[in-house]
Amino acid sequence: MPETIVYLHGFGSGPGSKKALFFAEQARRLGLEIAVPDLTEGDFERLTVTRQLAVVERLVAGRRVSLIGSSLGGYLAALYAARHKQVHKAVLLAPAFGFARHWPERLGPDRIDEWRRNGWMGVYHYGQQRTLPLGFQLLEDGLRYEDFPEVHQPVLLIHGTRDEVVTPDWSRQYASARPNVELELVDSDHELVNVLDWMWNRIRTFLDLGEDTA
Repeated sequence: MPETIVYLHGFGSGPGSKKALFFAEQARRLGLEIAVPDLTEGDFERLTVTRQLAVVERLVAGRRVSLIGSSLGGYLAALYAARHKQVHKAVLLAPAFGFARHWPERLGPDRIDEWRRNGWMGVYHYGQQRTLPLGFQLLEDGLRYEDFPEVHQPVLLIHGTRDEVVTPDWSRQYASARPNVELELVDSDHELVNVLDWMWNRIRTFLDLGEDTA
């Protein structure tokens, strides 16, 4: 069993997300703890992929670890695992592969140009339930990273077939080329909240966390 389990929340989310709280509670029933860092460190405006990876690095501090990541957190988990052998296993939930590269597709060239000129744009933060400024450095920094990190550790990848935020085709593509990846496609959307119990049981088995006897 891994010494440390870390949950990485998604973009515009935080440690209080429904999945983070649910998994933490289920882990406590097993006598375990899941660390859930605030990847923004309270500074959403200056958010970058590099800064978020640094948060994970400081938390892990060289220890043997298993990562669970949702959406952007799933992409971050894959990036971190690809660069750190102490990651034992990774669970990727609707991972946002190629996070920065797909912003122009979603926003269009005019809004991207406006974002670049202004240096920031307003983005709704679901964790804080309000619109916050987000600096253009997120896109500039994110383009430095590969779309599909080469993770060699065991990976459990769960994606909803009705996901309209991150297409499940990226997960299919990722898993089809990598024998170390177990792909589970489920009847759900991007949030995956309708399959929380099933997901926890699947994750618990994958990470070998023991049986829930409560």
